Amino acid sequence: MKRMALEIPRVQVDAMITHAQEDYPNECCGLLAGVRGRVEHVYRGRNIDQSPFTYRLDPNEQLRFFKDMDARGLELLGIYHSHTRSAPYPSRTDVAKAYYPDVAYVIVSLQDPGAPAVRAFRISQADHGQSRITEEELTVA
Repeated sequence: MKRMALEIPRVQVDAMITHAQEDYPNECCGLLAGVRGRVEHVYRGRNIDQSPFTYRLDPNEQLRFFKDMDARGLELLGIYHSHTRSAPYPSRTDVAKAYYPDVAYVIVSLQDPGAPAVRAFRISQADHGQSRITEEELTVA
């Protein structure tokens, strides 16, 4: 699997952190869109699970986001969500629901509320039910 770098402007990182803080104690979720690995737009979604342990983007929002990406000439670069009490590393549930192997999974951790942490991963389903989790380079511009 080719290692990819993801570049996110500071304002977009701050938007994801704010979203996580506003949705706390539940997880937040959304999409990251851009061109050639650079995030240009954060699509702030609604977690219809309304849970501190899982997330599921509203399918109507997801369709609207994809249509907007097409209209703007953007591609899906990542899916982000928050962890309210754990480190920014994919959980078993995150891995099981990783349906897009070509995008980054960005996790905003509020484990330490005073110092939110943001990390990115690629998650792919390998042979024999094994999954591969690879941390991606995340550059904050």
